[in-house]
Amino acid sequence: MHSESQRSRVEPFHVMDVFAAAAERARTHGDVLSLAAGQPSTRAPEPVLRATRDALDAHLLGYTETLGILPLRQAIAEYHSERYGITVDADDVVVTTGSSGAFTLLFLAAFDVGDTVVMARPGYPAYRNTLASLGCRVVELDTLAGTRFQPTVAMLEQLPEPPAGLIIASPANPTGTIIDADELAAIARWCDEHGTLLISDEIYHGISYGAHTSSAWETSKESVAIGSVSKYFSMTGWRLGWMLLPSRLRRAVERLASNMTVCPPAISQVAAIAAFTEQSRTELDSHVRRYAVNRQILLDGLPAMGITDLAPADGAFYVYADIAHLTDDSRAWCAQVLARTGVALAPGVDFDTVRGHTTVRFSFAGTTADVEAALTRLRGFTTY
Repeated sequence: MHSESQRSRVEPFHVMDVFAAAAERARTHGDVLSLAAGQPSTRAPEPVLRATRDALDAHLLGYTETLGILPLRQAIAEYHSERYGITVDADDVVVTTGSSGAFTLLFLAAFDVGDTVVMARPGYPAYRNTLASLGCRVVELDTLAGTRFQPTVAMLEQLPEPPAGLIIASPANPTGTIIDADELAAIARWCDEHGTLLISDEIYHGISYGAHTSSAWETSKESVAIGSVSKYFSMTGWRLGWMLLPSRLRRAVERLASNMTVCPPAISQVAAIAAFTEQSRTELDSHVRRYAVNRQILLDGLPAMGITDLAPADGAFYVYADIAHLTDDSRAWCAQVLARTGVALAPGVDFDTVRGHTTVRFSFAGTTADVEAALTRLRGFTTY
């Protein structure tokens, strides 16, 4: 009997184990409060829901163009042009099955087996694990508090040779930090000068708390900017993402996508056009104001219970904390928290291959009442 492939032997996304345990706890106790989920607790904007109902009645919803329907690509291009003050055309936009689909297609189109791709540590584990499954060599930059958990040109200069690719995320998961605009521009220029493909994960743009978010395309259109309707737009399960892609990579991505997915989900494409309207943006900005309240509750409440070593939560909806004074096994600690209190948290082992056993990620994407209640329960747990 044929065994599993070598490429499949990557680390799982451990937070999914937390989700499964939380679902079982909800079934048996009915008391789960989740600070683990990396997704909004709100549904899609009302204009999107109306457009979905209309689409069910009026559209065939069959296969679409592989790179996405033109009206959606136009809406995404206009969104970027307006937000960043740059010229983006519909032809620059490739619509994908979630940002996860964008990363997979891009990695396949841009990198060969053995190519080196650099990312930050801590960072989103699916970058590392997907690249590894495709035979790439992943190098992690140790980004600590001194660089606000973001890579720098100085770090790139210390590499033995320029890598094939560099992934940055701003706002980042799990730290929530935003890379300084000047540093991002300097990194983009460095990548262009050294033949390194810069991949800028911008899926949390729109969710920030005073800090400015820049796009890599403001400096270099040889980079790739990746977006999604999942986070700010509150549409995780609709599985729709996009890339702003250099022309030299478009045909390669199209060839791969036409074979691997044919096209992104048709109904999500038709409905998502309405996500970029003023009415939707007004509704979505109200969610960001709630996130800001929840963020402050955690930034005040965690230090009050002795959890003081926190990453700067500039954006997204996470607070990333060092809990070395509480445990040296974050997975076991999070399991104990769930078992004793019903509060679900994400252990840091997903995000940091070196220090993750003493870190944890708190999500504040839920309701304010849930965040407050979760803190109350955690306060009791940490005093055991």
